[in-house]
Amino acid sequence: MKKLMIAAASVVMLGGLVSGCTTAEQTAVGGAAMGAAIGGLATGRASGAIAGAAIGGTAGYLIGRSADRPGWCRYRDEYGRVYEARCR
Repeated sequence: MKKLMIAAASVVMLGGLVSGCTTAEQTAVGGAAMGAAIGGLATGRASGAIAGAAIGGTAGYLIGRSADRPGWCRYRDEYGRVYEARCR
C-alpha cells in the first residue's frame, strides 16, 4: 500500500511538471511512465523498467512530435485509417 501511495504522489507531481511542455514532451513523459510500469511489472526487475521507460519515452516523443508539425493535419479515411497530409 505504501508503494502505491508513493507512485500516486509521483504521478501527480509529474503531471504538474509537464503542464508547460510541448505535446511531444508530454507524450514522451507519459510513454516513459507507462513503459517503466509495464517493463517493471513484466520482468519484476529494475532493468526491465529502465528498458520499458526508454522504449516508451522514445515512442511517445515520436508520436507527440508528429502532432506538433505545423502545416500538417491528421485525417481519417472512410475505412477508419488515420493518415497525415498537408492541411487543406
